[in-house]
Amino acid sequence: MATASLSGDSTMELPCRTETPPGGRLRVEFGALTHAGNVRENNEDHFFVARLAKSMHVFESSLPGAGGTRFSDEEGYLMVVADGMGGAAAGERASALAVETVEEFVLNTFKWFLHLGYQEEHALAAELRQGLERADRSVIERAQGDPKLHGMGTTLTMAYSVAGDLFVVHAGDSRAYLYRDGELEQVTTDHTLVQVLVKGGVITPEAARHHRKRNVVTNVIGGPGPGVHAEIHKVLLREGDIVLLCSDGLTEPVDDEAIAATLARDSAPKDAARRLVDLALSRGGPDNVTVVVARYGADG
Repeated sequence: MATASLSGDSTMELPCRTETPPGGRLRVEFGALTHAGNVRENNEDHFFVARLAKSMHVFESSLPGAGGTRFSDEEGYLMVVADGMGGAAAGERASALAVETVEEFVLNTFKWFLHLGYQEEHALAAELRQGLERADRSVIERAQGDPKLHGMGTTLTMAYSVAGDLFVVHAGDSRAYLYRDGELEQVTTDHTLVQVLVKGGVITPEAARHHRKRNVVTNVIGGPGPGVHAEIHKVLLREGDIVLLCSDGLTEPVDDEAIAATLARDSAPKDAARRLVDLALSRGGPDNVTVVVARYGADG
């Protein structure tokens, strides 16, 4: 995967994609899988799925049965997919470092937003952006300290859901999808040269799938220089929604129609993740492939 520089503002916020609020708390099931593919010798993809919950450990109390650890009913969920680039082991190092940086940021710096008002939404978006920017700095600094890692970079697509709100922060050509009521919608935009050409009307979306420069990425964590463009989306989730995060190892050989058919067929996220990876492998598996599938259902 090649990279190119992208100038302009470092952030972009997009409005919510639906006006229908969720009908209460949602239960989440996950399935995640990564595979090196049929061609690559090493896997430069990484993923991360975590639950965030408040807890309290009671050491001593005069109240009966008050000891031990208690957990709040409120919780959030974090999903990350990263696709490294840079040759040899550099891409694997870049994606791993980016995911590790996000993990450390969320654990030690990120304010755990477990319920959201208007002001909290803006603060959450700002903190998610900071997590992306911190990952960018970490990869750049590591590459500067080792000539063998010069220019290494990674895509990063991160989703955080709390109650019925989903925030997606994104850089690169990995993708986030929303599958709802039988329809698959790509939430993120590919930060690639061919997407610029498509947006400008130079080529068609169909031609972009086979364009010789379709893997030239214009916006990454790390890469040739510091600075990352953080694309941010908000989605109001509903019961039955499926969120898919994936690297281009899935979307290169498998079109959206086949992805939608797979998500419609497999209600269990683990089964859907396995079938999507198997589908990419059956169609050549030209690249590392990673998928994270989250299904949102009614709680209880």
